[in-house]
Amino acid sequence: MFISPMLLETSEIPFTDSSYIFEPKYDGHRLIYSQTNGITRLYTRHNNECTKQYPELLSKPIEDGTVLDGEVVVFDPLTGAVDFESVMTRFQTKRADSIKRLTVELPVTFVVFDILLYKGEDLRGLPLTKRREILAAADLSVNKRIIKTPYIEGAGESLFEDICSRDMEGIVCKRKDSVYVSRRSEAWQKVINWTYAEVRITGYRKNEFGWLASIDTGNGKMRPVGVIELGVNPTQKKAFFNVKDSIITGEDKEFVYLEPFIRARVKTRNWTKAGMLRSPVFVDFAI
Repeated sequence: MFISPMLLETSEIPFTDSSYIFEPKYDGHRLIYSQTNGITRLYTRHNNECTKQYPELLSKPIEDGTVLDGEVVVFDPLTGAVDFESVMTRFQTKRADSIKRLTVELPVTFVVFDILLYKGEDLRGLPLTKRREILAAADLSVNKRIIKTPYIEGAGESLFEDICSRDMEGIVCKRKDSVYVSRRSEAWQKVINWTYAEVRITGYRKNEFGWLASIDTGNGKMRPVGVIELGVNPTQKKAFFNVKDSIITGEDKEFVYLEPFIRARVKTRNWTKAGMLRSPVFVDFAI
């Protein structure tokens, strides 16, 4: 059975509060794991079934009548870091032979942080601390690819500092008394460990908003590193459009291209292996 997951609000800064628990935020994709009526099914947060993509999570089913919430990740075997691009490779792979090969080359781990149904009992109305007690007692060890998320109480700022030192994605802050609701809630908040960069705006989309971001690779050459779609307010858009016409250099079907005069500061989850910004967010124009 699919249960629509509880979603996170965003906190701009970490905090310490005795009424919260704090967890590492793993850089993968959300997964609802359902073991009901003798059948194991896996779902994304948008109710897209992805059971076939992750056979290593099915090899030894957990106790029937259980629904778990968590994150599916790939750990780098050398560094122990979470590799988001490998997770996406696994998720997007459809051919059975390729999936079988990747279970060896890029095995996934399901990191569980909540239990919504256990032995057929709906636990969503219980406070988080009680659900975590039940999760702690649940035997998931039959499958070594399923682990439980660690957490600490109260010390969000200390955990965030440690997370940043490890170049992890961030932390999640959850009220101890929070019941599980299938919507976004301020009772659960995320604090992202952003990476900041300065880029040049070298173009813009014609049909929908988006600024082409590039970096100087030396010798005056610019390399595109992504498209800025988020974080730009109406005043900043107006300032950009007031000057863009004077620096146009050309266009194609998708973009109008500009001289690289406009500098911008952006924040991003990280840089991809191909040297691209991952989901860049505009911060401000740079001088």
